[in-house]
Amino acid sequence: MTGTPNTKRVFIKTYGCQMNVYDSDRMTDALAIEGYEPTDHVEDADLVLLNTCHIREKAAEKVYSELGRVRVLKEAAAREGRRVVVGVAGCVAQAEGDEIARRAPVVDLVVGPQSYQHLPALLADVARGKRPVETEFAIAEKFERLPAAARERTQSRGVTAFLTIQEGCDKFCTFCVVPYTRGAEVSRPVARIVEEAERLVEAGVREVTLLGQNVNAWHGAGPDGSEWGLGQLLYRLAEIPGLARLRYTTSHPRDMDDALIAVHRDLPALMPYLHLPVQSGSDAILAAMNRRHRADDYLRLVDRIRDVRPDIAMSGDFIVGFPGESDADFEATMRLVERVGYAAAYSFKYSPRPGTPAAGLGTQVSDAVASERLYRLQALIAAQQTAFNQSKVGTHMDVLFERAGRRPGQIMGRSPYLQAVQLDGDPSWIGRIGRVAISGLGTNSLFGARIEAVPAPRATPLPEMAT
Repeated sequence: MTGTPNTKRVFIKTYGCQMNVYDSDRMTDALAIEGYEPTDHVEDADLVLLNTCHIREKAAEKVYSELGRVRVLKEAAAREGRRVVVGVAGCVAQAEGDEIARRAPVVDLVVGPQSYQHLPALLADVARGKRPVETEFAIAEKFERLPAAARERTQSRGVTAFLTIQEGCDKFCTFCVVPYTRGAEVSRPVARIVEEAERLVEAGVREVTLLGQNVNAWHGAGPDGSEWGLGQLLYRLAEIPGLARLRYTTSHPRDMDDALIAVHRDLPALMPYLHLPVQSGSDAILAAMNRRHRADDYLRLVDRIRDVRPDIAMSGDFIVGFPGESDADFEATMRLVERVGYAAAYSFKYSPRPGTPAAGLGTQVSDAVASERLYRLQALIAAQQTAFNQSKVGTHMDVLFERAGRRPGQIMGRSPYLQAVQLDGDPSWIGRIGRVAISGLGTNSLFGARIEAVPAPRATPLPEMAT
């Protein structure tokens, strides 16, 4: 983005999950009040922020590697008489804040994911010669104490957007760092969620994905003071004029209650795609993971969801090579995948996370065995995904047109099942929903032709809630 000669520019590199994408957008909004404009070119930036993720293996090492490259840019700018401020944000910052400050002199500030609303004050500290490290847990404060001017400034995000409604997790799966980096579960109030969703729609958004580490654990007080769950919130958001589509991620099977399942049946705006991680098909491994459900519990839950929404597409997460996983345990996972039939899934080899209970288990699976299991699992998932996509060829689907395609005269959209759909069309279609005849399948997308434009789903009235 090109600004005036006095414009300050911020470059944010985002790692990991959708929640980090959301946090980066909100940091951009907060910094805009301080006169910063976003740039896609790190060499032009006056402020460089690395918004980090601690979930993947060797996350910290990747951050230090990136900081090495940033240091070169910072030193080059200094030789030109220009100061560049460098910050590390996100979950690695939360977990290793003081260590980052010690190991990486290039870093001017460290800020955890619950504290990005403090960025203007932290930058003021940097200007006074300090190197602040802000990693206190204050999730509710994060949700409610972003400066009012920043809350009201929702910059254009395009046609789709993320909206965080819940953060933290109380499940304490033995492999997971989230409870230690994001804290306990906190739900954002209904009024704040609705206000932000309305601003997003005003900025041109047609589809909103609700985010949370355990999003279906969200709860809050409705306008009449009654306790709401995610289902009631979805109904309320569907009343916003112009908001055509709703999604939510990531869910835990234990929090998939009857009311939320019913919403998948009754709410047209809620798309028929559900990410519901299970991690393993073995009861022994699920117990060792502290998932607090059995494989059969998960399968019966999937059946109940499909009973009310037969066309729903399922997505999941899997870890192979968890400590103590036997051949029989892995085969149980393969049987579960075959039984469910996923439209998409994410699968990984287990890797220890310092400070988690599983990291101290002595029965580690060899890398060679874990790699072979991951190869087999991913081959099965890929076959299921291809079969699901192939099943849509020859059908008609409503597609939300999101952006121009790679070549002139082409646009790209998303099906209700999150599939990319490419077709010939005019950029004026972007932001609209059109009926598309699906004619072919590519490596990463479907191909088709528009049949007709269709209106967004009409607002669905909030139903009477059972007492």
